[in-house]
Amino acid sequence: MDVLKMAGAAYRALTARKLAPSLYDLCDPVFLGHKHGDPHISKFYKTALANPALRPLLRKAGLPELHDPVRFRAVRDALISARDDAEPDWAAIAAPIAELIDTVRLEHPHPPSWVAPARTPRLADVDSAIRACGDHLLQSWSRNGFLPAYAAFNLIGDPDLDGRAFIAALTGLNSRCYKNSTLLFNLARVFIARSPAAGVINPRWRGIAEPMWSPVQIRHRSAYYDAFYIEALLGFIDTGLGTPDDTRAARRMIADMTEFCLKTSRERVRTADGEPFDVITALAPPPHPRFSRFFAKVKQNLGFGIYVPDCDTTACSISAATQANSSDPIIDQPLIDLYRAYQVRAGSNAPMVTVPLNDNVDYDGGIVTWIDSLAGDRPFGNDLDPTLNLDVLEVSFRNCARWRIVETPSRLETVRRIVDFQRRLVASGAFAEPKSHVYYLPELYCAYFGRCYAAFRALDEAAKRAIDPDGVFEAIRQRVLSYVQDELIAKEMNVFDAALALIALGHLGGDTQHVAPALHCILSHLGEGGRAPFKAYEWNKMKTPTRILVGGPEATSAFVLMGLALARKTLLQPAHQT
Repeated sequence: MDVLKMAGAAYRALTARKLAPSLYDLCDPVFLGHKHGDPHISKFYKTALANPALRPLLRKAGLPELHDPVRFRAVRDALISARDDAEPDWAAIAAPIAELIDTVRLEHPHPPSWVAPARTPRLADVDSAIRACGDHLLQSWSRNGFLPAYAAFNLIGDPDLDGRAFIAALTGLNSRCYKNSTLLFNLARVFIARSPAAGVINPRWRGIAEPMWSPVQIRHRSAYYDAFYIEALLGFIDTGLGTPDDTRAARRMIADMTEFCLKTSRERVRTADGEPFDVITALAPPPHPRFSRFFAKVKQNLGFGIYVPDCDTTACSISAATQANSSDPIIDQPLIDLYRAYQVRAGSNAPMVTVPLNDNVDYDGGIVTWIDSLAGDRPFGNDLDPTLNLDVLEVSFRNCARWRIVETPSRLETVRRIVDFQRRLVASGAFAEPKSHVYYLPELYCAYFGRCYAAFRALDEAAKRAIDPDGVFEAIRQRVLSYVQDELIAKEMNVFDAALALIALGHLGGDTQHVAPALHCILSHLGEGGRAPFKAYEWNKMKTPTRILVGGPEATSAFVLMGLALARKTLLQPAHQT
């Protein structure tokens, strides 16, 4: 990121002449000083958009089309309806704002091509970087008592959330608070994107995964993050590069995080047929997420007070616990039966996807994201993400015998239908399109497919033939491997991109020639994080209510560690030794 360009953008935003109605001209009369109507939307406006940090940047940012009194009035009337109507017509409210959103032209990153150094990095340098990442995770745990992740808001929003997707989100979300935040964030992003403030809030970066440079980052703990930290530490132990004290500490951390996933974050739900299951919630009740008092209050004001369990956190937590040889009875549950209840069937329960942000994807056979709580909460509506479905397959493969998947026709059918969902996605090329993914990057899909493929390869031959009689996994492997080799590592990468490339290549059979560019990227940036080996990058995201990134220095270290541990095995293969 170019600090001078950011400073220049900030100067232009602060000193610009005001030439058209601003966000505050539009919204202040609606949301400030009014005590009637929905109190949340006014509180959200004051907290998120009219705060003393953002107001100076946007107070002179105007939209010339709002000089038209008819258009100005249409937008203001929509905001008043959102504030005052007992049962707002959200499609009508969204319409005039969707027109403004479609004037914004945002693009995903398009890194230039690059040529990596010809030589293969030394194994000793790879080992040093692994130790640095392992030490970082151990020290962070010692300092914090857990391994944190961070959430940061990018108010310019996601390039894929155009006016049509905005309407789909506003009408499909189930929580009024979440609709309020989606409405106002997306209105604000138009003023940001079309003003010099865009250069401050959304500066350009190197590679694909977005750096988390935002000055306001919310530290927290989730079972989803702990599950991947468990995998990283298991990889660290497997390398044998830690000291005996390091190994003992890592095992204690794994035990603690496994308990956090399976006990602290456990929640009982029932399917529509009344069958009970224990699942894992995205955020455990306070104080377990470790929010500061300040951010806990901000989170509540922004309308993010309710979290429900989700299929992804449940899958990743059970997978990590399985890898850690946990004996908790929750692992014995045939979770594939729960996932069957959340599997889309075209023509019957397809409306289960209420927020179709990625409607370029054929959802048939896929598993949706959110699980209804016992109280019936589903504040986010529901969506369907391809990468989540890889995690469902991966945990099913790890527990294939335990859950008697091959022996139970309904379970085998459920798994085969998810495999066919992935086959269509990859055959169409949609896996490589950012729009196809709700929470992740296509590059992360590739890495997670690698994990899934490794779990599939570990099955016995009879189980593999029963699940995939047509060789779908091999066909997907070839397409994903080609994408990583021809696109991802052939372009300029940042550290997180490179880590994802190594995870994919390590599991899918990449050779030294293709591993080397990602290794060079990582090793040449070791130390970029200052007190951490590497900077914080986008691991996962939400597209609504705005672009919310989740990651952190610890997350980068975990993914780099996993990638380097796999690359190390490639370098140690006799055919690749020099």
